[in-house]
Amino acid sequence: MEAASTCGKRLEQVKKLTDQLIALRKSALKGGVNDEQLRETLEESSPASGTGTFAVLRHGFVGRLTNPSHRVHLIVALGGVLSVALLVGNYELVRDYIRRTPCLVDFGIFTEEIFRPLVDCEMCRKLNAVAIERNLSQETFVEKYAYSGIPVLVKEGIVNWSAMSVFSFKFFQGLYRLTGRRANCHFFAYNTEFTTLTDALNGMSDERASCQPGEKPWYFGWSNCHAGVQEQLRKHFQLPDFLPANTEGTPMDWIFMGSPGPGAPLHIDTVERPSWQAQVSGRKTWQLVPSAECEAVCHSFNVTVEKGDIIFVETNMWYHSTFVHPGEISIAIGSEIV
Repeated sequence: MEAASTCGKRLEQVKKLTDQLIALRKSALKGGVNDEQLRETLEESSPASGTGTFAVLRHGFVGRLTNPSHRVHLIVALGGVLSVALLVGNYELVRDYIRRTPCLVDFGIFTEEIFRPLVDCEMCRKLNAVAIERNLSQETFVEKYAYSGIPVLVKEGIVNWSAMSVFSFKFFQGLYRLTGRRANCHFFAYNTEFTTLTDALNGMSDERASCQPGEKPWYFGWSNCHAGVQEQLRKHFQLPDFLPANTEGTPMDWIFMGSPGPGAPLHIDTVERPSWQAQVSGRKTWQLVPSAECEAVCHSFNVTVEKGDIIFVETNMWYHSTFVHPGEISIAIGSEIV
């Protein structure tokens, strides 16, 4: 009973301080703050220590932001979040509350940056480009890429997948209707107006869905968490051949689909394992950007994934964005590995 009461009080503290954080952010965004003031504010709000997340934010991440309003909300959020964490004494509680709070969702890159583990920059220090392999063997994959943080593009890695001829907007639309499942798993609207996968699959005209000229571009992603849908999907693809025989995929598949134009904006994933993503339709360029603590020693890369290719990347170590090239609709499916 006492533990429940303590937890309740902590939740109240988190909510109260987070509300203050939101108000501070709104106020800061209305005012004009120059770069020098922003730097001074961050210096004053950070500890004397020159290491850890504060140093990363001060020397790396903030330096990369050129939009003043972004820097304002970063700094205001930094002070507020640290106050909450200090007062409440429960890091996980604060983190989870902030991630679930709609008004803080557009902190986006900031919340990802402050809550993620630091990356060992040795993994990318000597990289000058994304590795490209053909006929990648399981032995080479394990030796050079598995759990190394080094991204690799496997050309023509898709072998005998019917997904390349079956998957389409209409296929997914029909699949969720057929199973009678509401698509209420994870959904990433990105820059679209949709709030759920159901909205996205049923709310577009045929012209827009088929990327007709003059129609508004769209791109979104989702996870599948329904056994019935998973069973149907996995009739059309399997784990890539370069993964060792003892590799297990997670029960959750991720699908990303969209018309030519901007895809996912720059972000880093809050996952624990590396993942692969197979391009079953269209052509998509990935931008990979090192995390803040590594940007002084590691390069950013662009790599284009063609239909039939598979990219393997630790998306919890690399910031990444995507762009869909003109032509076919882009459809990619992937999963984390265990």
